[in-house]
Amino acid sequence: MTILEMLEQSGILTLLGLGIVFGFLIIMVVIISLVGKIISEKDYSEKDSGNKDKDTKIIAAISAAVSEHRKTN
Repeated sequence: MTILEMLEQSGILTLLGLGIVFGFLIIMVVIISLVGKIISEKDYSEKDSGNKDKDTKIIAAISAAVSEHRKTN
């Protein structure tokens, strides 16, 4: 093999590798965009209101436990 043939092969492999990576990135961007649109279309407002009450109770319980621990130690 001559130097020119090896450079030609390495150029082809480089372009092929760049093409595959670029294609994968395009597919990934399209999939992420579609998933984002699907998620944003769903209405999560009903589920969020129930979780806020639970979160408030959990935060209050943790705060009380930390306060009690600080008093005893």
